[in-house]
Formats: sequence, C-alpha cells, structure tokens
Amino acid sequence: MQTLGPALHVFAHVLTAFALVFLVPMGWAWFHDDLTHEYQWAVCAGVTLVSGVILWALTRAYRCELQARDGFLLVNLVWLVLPAYSALPLMLMVPGITWHQAYFEAMSALTATGATALSGLERLPVSVNVWRCFLQYVGGLGVMLLVVAVLPMLGLGGMQLYKAETPGPMKDQKLTPRIAETARGLWAVYFGFSVLCLLAYRWAGMGWADAFMHMCSTMGLAGFSSYDASIGHFQSPAVEWVAVVFMALAGISFLRYFMVLRGLTLRPLWSDREIRTYAVVLLGAIALVTLVLLAQRVYPDAPTALRMAAFHVLSLATTTGYASTDYLQWPPFIPVLLLFLGTFVSCAGSTGGGIKMVRMVLLIKQARRELVRIIHPHVVNPVTLGGQAVPAQVMNAVLGFMLIYGAATMGLTFLLLLSGLDLVTALSAVVATVNNIGPGLGEVGPAGNYGGLTPFQLWVLSFAMLLGRLELLTVLVLFTRAFWRR
Repeated sequence: MQTLGPALHVFAHVLTAFALVFLVPMGWAWFHDDLTHEYQWAVCAGVTLVSGVILWALTRAYRCELQARDGFLLVNLVWLVLPAYSALPLMLMVPGITWHQAYFEAMSALTATGATALSGLERLPVSVNVWRCFLQYVGGLGVMLLVVAVLPMLGLGGMQLYKAETPGPMKDQKLTPRIAETARGLWAVYFGFSVLCLLAYRWAGMGWADAFMHMCSTMGLAGFSSYDASIGHFQSPAVEWVAVVFMALAGISFLRYFMVLRGLTLRPLWSDREIRTYAVVLLGAIALVTLVLLAQRVYPDAPTALRMAAFHVLSLATTTGYASTDYLQWPPFIPVLLLFLGTFVSCAGSTGGGIKMVRMVLLIKQARRELVRIIHPHVVNPVTLGGQAVPAQVMNAVLGFMLIYGAATMGLTFLLLLSGLDLVTALSAVVATVNNIGPGLGEVGPAGNYGGLTPFQLWVLSFAMLLGRLELLTVLVLFTRAFWRR
C-alpha cells in the first residue's frame, strides 16, 4: 500500500470527477423522455461517485507530492479502471452484451481506438450511442491532461503525469511556465475545433444528435458511429468532406495550434518538419489511391475517386477508422496501404494513435546518418529536427520504442494465432488496436466488427489498445523489476 497509496489517492479524485461524465448521456436520455435509461445513468454515476469517495477516505493518509513512479502508476490505473466503470451502462442497457464485450467497447472508446464489438447500433438508445462517442471525446486528448489541470488545486504536482501521458518522444517541452496552463490551453483549442466541427456536421445535413456524436469521434480521431454503416449511412459527399477537413486538422499537434493562437502567427505550423511531412504523405497517398481506383475502374469518374480516396486515406491514416464503403472490395494494395499509413502518420500531440510521424522522421534521418557514416566514418553528422541536434537520449528512446513496438505486435499476433484466428485477421487486428486505428482486415474489416471474437481474443486486444494509447513504455515499465525496487 505504501507504493500504491499516493497514486490511489489521486485516482480517487479522478474517479469522483469521472462521475460527472455520466451526466452527458443522462441529459440526452432526459431530452428524449427516456426515463428508464435516465434512472440507469443516475445509478452508474452514483456507483462511480461513491467508489471515488470511499477510495479517497481509505487513502487520504497518502496525500503527498507525486513522484515519477506514482505518475506511471496513476496513468495505468486510470486507463485500466475507468473502462470498467464505463462498461457498467453498456451492461445495463445493451441487450445480450457480455462483460468481455462491454469492457472491450469501453476500452476502445476511452483509448480513441474505435474498434467495436457491437452491431445493430441504430437500435440502441440514443444515450448509449452518445456515451460511446463522448467517451472517445474525453479520451481523445487524454484524460490525464484534464487531471493535470485539476491537480494544482489539490496541491499536487502534474509534470510527472504530463510526461507519462503525452504522446510522442519530446515530452519535456512545456509551452507555458505552469503545466496546468498548458493543459487548459490544449483543452481550449480542442473545444474550439469541436464547436466548429459540430456546426459543420449540422450544416452538412446531420441532426443535432448525430452531429454531436460524430463530432466527438472525429475530434477524438476515434471513429465510433451511431450506425453500423458508419459514415456510409448518410450517403452524403458533404458529410464526408467535413470529416476529411476535421480529421486532417485533428491529426496535427494541438500544441502547435496553441502556439499559433498564443503568437498570432502560422509559423509554428509551416515551419514544423513533422507537419510538413504529414501533409506531403497524406497528399501523396490520396493521389496514389485515386490513380489506382481510376486505373482499376472502381469508380467511373475522377471526382468520386478523389473523394473516396481522400476520405479513407484521412480516416485510416489519422487512426479515425470511419468508412463510407467496404474498401476491402477495392484492389488489395489499397486496404494494406491504408492500414500501414495508420501506423505512423498522425503527429505527436494530436489525438491520433500509432508510432507518430515525428518518430518516423527521426528514424529516417538516423538511417540516412548511418549510410553516410559507412562512407565517411569520421564525419560529424548529428540527427537534427527543427534546426537543432536531437539529443542522444531521445534517439535511444525512439529506437527502444520501435524495438518494443515490433516485439509487442508480433507477440500479441502469435497469441491470437494460437487462439485460432487466421493470419490476416490476427495480424491486422493487433496492428489496428496497438495503433488505435479501429477496423482491420479480414473478419475485423470495415464491413465486420470484433463481436465474433472469443473472450480471450477480446482481452488480448483490450491490452493492445492500452499499450497503444499509452505508447507501450508507460505500461511495460510496470513489468520491470527496477520499477518496484525502492
């Protein structure tokens, strides 16, 4: 208890605050005169609130400044336990759902993965679909950033949590003197884009409920929908182009937007190597997919081919996971390319998953550096980013991350193969969940879902989503002996 006490005490505050999140779907249930489900939402909120208060009472003796190890413990507690509480309303309101599926669905939502085990979404209560999508909105930028903004009021430090939760390799960079100011600034940018996205979907023809839900899953780059056919349900080019625009915006670091607003200049965007590479890769992929669709006569005209290519490239590359058609029916080159793009295209500091573009840029630069050193062994040729040499410890962290990323992907794939899944489904499911993409290939493609998997397979993929959301090292460090040694 001495080891877990400080983290559990702060987690009690997180759990208590999380009870307020249930008010959003409860409000939708009230608006739709759904009194039965309104009561069930109140029960779930009450259970969460009481649990938080009891935990706070049991751990108040451990109130102290968090150390780095406490930060890692707290982050893992949040992402392991909150899905359990988030799954409670699904168990109460979704007919026939199992606990394994409910936890998987909640983990998928909070990690902004968008892999669903449910079908018949149109028949679910509106408040349940709102809950699924709103969890993605909360999880998109990171629950812990909200915690960081609240911690100063509790007299507790937040920089340790920021380092543990923030995606990307450059974690020591702060934009304001106080980390809480940074967190509030990021949430302000996130909320501002969200309002614009909501209004754009409404303008494109969605009702308010659908616009709200798809805004949540678009800004969270998560991909849940209130329809089995996803965005394809609307059969609307306008809706698809709105999604394209806001997926592209959400795939860029919100830290850069914060700097743009603070300095009133676009320089932080166009001078950023990661963002420039992000734009070039996306435009190149859209052009390539468009040409393949036209060459294979999948679509008869260029505008339709361009729209379908742009939508699905942005959806998969930014790890959103929307679909407007079953792209597995396209030439096989395209679905594999789309899944590959989802592993690295999103920028660090965005709501997307995957390796992150900045790591890929650094890896390419490191490879080029090694090729030069083969020819000129004594040349001084450091890896640079933004005109500055990248510290050796950052490059070591990137290389270590990639080694663990590959090992985790293969290990989890072997587990699924041992459980009886076919190779295409197993490998693509692991890639799709570790990178928080959502749909994979085979049985878990855009026309199917994860509902047919066994409980063991769902738990393996739930762990994969947790690894991906916390970028592997934050989770795996808990399994080292050195972490627990005092």
